[in-house]
Amino acid sequence: MSHIFPRHCHKHPPVVSHGEGPFLYDTTGKAYFDGSGGAAVSCLGHSDAEVIAAIKGQVDQVAFAHTSFFTSAPAEALADKLIENAPEGLERVYLVSGGSEAMESALKLARQYMLEKGEPNRRHIIARRQSYHGNTLGALATGGNAWRREPFAPLLMETHHIAPCFAYRGQEPGESLEAYGLRVANELEAKLEELGAENVLAFVAEPVVGATAGAVPPAPGYFKRIREICDRYGILLILDEVMCGMGRTGTLFACEQDDVAPDICAIAKGLGAGYQAIGAMLCTGEIYDCIRDGSGFFQHGHTYLGHPTAAAAGLAVLNRLVDQGIAERVAPMGEKLRTALGDAFEDHPHLGDIRGRGLFIGIELVEDRDTKTPFDPSLKIQDGIKARCFEAGLICYPMGGTIDGKRGNHILLAPPFIMEETHIGLMVDALNTAIAPDALRG
Repeated sequence: MSHIFPRHCHKHPPVVSHGEGPFLYDTTGKAYFDGSGGAAVSCLGHSDAEVIAAIKGQVDQVAFAHTSFFTSAPAEALADKLIENAPEGLERVYLVSGGSEAMESALKLARQYMLEKGEPNRRHIIARRQSYHGNTLGALATGGNAWRREPFAPLLMETHHIAPCFAYRGQEPGESLEAYGLRVANELEAKLEELGAENVLAFVAEPVVGATAGAVPPAPGYFKRIREICDRYGILLILDEVMCGMGRTGTLFACEQDDVAPDICAIAKGLGAGYQAIGAMLCTGEIYDCIRDGSGFFQHGHTYLGHPTAAAAGLAVLNRLVDQGIAERVAPMGEKLRTALGDAFEDHPHLGDIRGRGLFIGIELVEDRDTKTPFDPSLKIQDGIKARCFEAGLICYPMGGTIDGKRGNHILLAPPFIMEETHIGLMVDALNTAIAPDALRG
């Protein structure tokens, strides 16, 4: 009998034995292609010799030193490397252990910044429906996924949500993509006027929406308009790149493709590539200087903040992505994968949309592709898709609730950046079995 408290008490996953490249193997020897990188984590696969060597080398020196007493060489070097490659204006790095910690840190820093600059009334956070920002209470409250929020609603702080930029579901007939993006971006200004802009702290968004809606990219110009509104009303723009960042969409930071820079940015997942638990919050020099010249103390912290071994892993990952050019493979490989998926499922009666950027791809499935009518949520088709893919040797990330937290289904694909073209056929073949019309209806 296992004493592990699993994610699901009535499911019994196989025991993983080892990893090799983009594959994981269970103890029976069966291979699984990691088509979702776990949860968009394993960008370098599961046996990167350089990252493993960096971890071992750091443990030989010092595994851990608490940041209330020491900084460390790998933490300093990782921060330097991140800022060297970050959007303009970001100057400081706060190293944590994962995405939820990064988002909690971002929210608390935003509040303390406003306090220290003499604007204590700024307390409201605005985010978007169908967003996901983490599972800790502050991050969960900020996220706009109804299904995840509902059980814990009495514990959550008050937050406010506007429409997502989700063209497949929100663009009106005859409306250009640019006009749609502008229309939904302007909802932020309307919400600011409703709440009183002087009472609003920050707007939070994922540049490319991840797990909750399935790799949804913004419309052209959307984030430019969001940035303009934030600047006009003096609110902070917090971008959550926990899932879509670190090269996943084809550039190291996803927001680069929309030519905007945030005031605060959260990253994780691909930063450690699964080799260590690490995340980071990046902020502008202006925010840091305000704290430094005020109280001088960020009233926040986690035990494993700036963990030397995790930082050594993150630095090795960045070296692989940036200096050795692995991130440059993402855009062309992603284009090949999307083309193959489009060719394979062009005539599929339940294919609604294939979308995304780089190796961050969403496939939305519908009951009727002409009307975009979703499947009955009670069918839970995502469970069957996951099981059939897994049986066929493909790990993918199917989800329900794509539209509003209850209705809609999608599959998220986020394979390792080291994948080869030969792996595309493996993915397509497994998906072809898993989403066959008879299998979905059965």
